[in-house]
Amino acid sequence: MIKLDNVFKYYRSHGHRKVVLDHVSLDFAAGRSYGILGVNGAGKSTLMRLLAGTELPNGGRVVRSSRVSWPLGFSGGLHPMLSGRENVKFVARVYGQDARKVIDFVEDFAEIGAYIDAPIRTYSSGMMARLAFGLSLSIEFDCYLIDEVTAVGDARFAARCQEEFSKRRRTADVIMVSHAMTTIQQYCDRGMVLAGGRMHVFNSVDDAIELYKKLNA
Repeated sequence: MIKLDNVFKYYRSHGHRKVVLDHVSLDFAAGRSYGILGVNGAGKSTLMRLLAGTELPNGGRVVRSSRVSWPLGFSGGLHPMLSGRENVKFVARVYGQDARKVIDFVEDFAEIGAYIDAPIRTYSSGMMARLAFGLSLSIEFDCYLIDEVTAVGDARFAARCQEEFSKRRRTADVIMVSHAMTTIQQYCDRGMVLAGGRMHVFNSVDDAIELYKKLNA
């Protein structure tokens, strides 16, 4: 599904080098769902961007053999001057989807009314989240990337998000980053801990949680 081949990733800040992944090689196998834990600043969100392909490693390579989503609910790639409809149409075409079908899904799911035809720079944070989450779920992927968020908005809309995401999970895998250990246990059957530039891989989510607790102690 996704393979990290000797991936090296670092940032430079204030004259220091922060290593996120120190020549890491591992496979995210199809048919498994992975939960990734790590203390604040370990680089979990950076890892998700590498898996999504929105950021490149300094060395090594990330190989994808299946359709991998952008992080669920991510809106950073949307153009603020374009309307919600125009953004959705553009993304649908990029992914080779039926634009009309995707627009209909997002329009119904996001429930932002006439704002679908307004520039998204005029959206509230809640409206933007609804559009982004609907767009994430409108395209069927083999693997969904989730960086903390699994639902947005009020209780009713959050329930719709959970229901729709549950449908996707019947035929797709998940790679999830979260501080919520119960969420990791609910969605994942394999655990990983990112610490000091290394990925500690466990066959059991509970074993990964135990290491995470020790690092947080």
